[in-house]
Amino acid sequence: MKKTTTRTKGLSGLIADTDIRLLKVFKAVVECGGFTNAQVELNISRAAISIAMNDLEQRLSLRLCQRGRSGFAMTDQGNDVYQSTLQLFSALEDFRTQVNSLHQQLRGELNIGITDTLVTMPKMEITRALSRLKQRGPEVIINIRMIPPADIEMAVLDGKLHTGVIPVSKKLPGLEYISLYEEQSLLYCCDTHPLFALPPSQISMEMIAQQDAVLPAYAQAAEIKVFYQSLKGGASATDREGIAFLILTGHYIGYLPTHFAQRWVLEGKLRALHPKQLNFETPIAAISRKGALNNLVLNCYLQQLEDE
Repeated sequence: MKKTTTRTKGLSGLIADTDIRLLKVFKAVVECGGFTNAQVELNISRAAISIAMNDLEQRLSLRLCQRGRSGFAMTDQGNDVYQSTLQLFSALEDFRTQVNSLHQQLRGELNIGITDTLVTMPKMEITRALSRLKQRGPEVIINIRMIPPADIEMAVLDGKLHTGVIPVSKKLPGLEYISLYEEQSLLYCCDTHPLFALPPSQISMEMIAQQDAVLPAYAQAAEIKVFYQSLKGGASATDREGIAFLILTGHYIGYLPTHFAQRWVLEGKLRALHPKQLNFETPIAAISRKGALNNLVLNCYLQQLEDE
């Protein structure tokens, strides 16, 4: 008797509008962390979300998530489908933007990733470029994600973001760069730190080296890392806002961009330590993917940045 094998049914037929709707529900569930939180995002009931998820799992013949008393958790297959869903929606948006560009109309989305704290830069090239883009294309939808620089680079390379603004530690071969700023950083302590009340002449480099310091948990250029080598690491932070939080506890010293620290300096809460010696500059640049498909919205935005 011949032994038969059962094959798992995959995704069959054309991808229809119904499939896109189900994937949108799935994307919201993942990004909201479960069915309950997704209700507000989708403006539908939990029961409707559950039905949509069941329909999608049957359509794909895959188990996408675990749900029950133990809570919501993604399966490995669910994570893979989520990544493919992001690529699909990005491709659909690129298609819409491409078609609109044929009419030379600024329509579609601009998805930007930006490093934290840059909004306080005195030179507002990003803000002015976005303003001019919106003037030229009132129907353009601008989406900003505040995420770490490495995540911005990967998202631009993967096509999940059209462009980003990051501090440049090392240029990647797959990206184009437009230089924007040279951001200065100084070493700060707050008004409750022991060094704050001392005259500058009484604060030696050896004394600074003995203080607990906040170190960045993100990539830095080699010439900037030198400034951290003499510090005593007592904490770390994944972004500059986290560094500011810890400095303001009064237990740590740390480097902050001058434009970001200025508000607390003016309030008398922060003080720079040996600013003439302990300072460095970080280049800030806008990035986009080399060889990306023609995108009128992105091209217009990048042109506005270059004009600035």
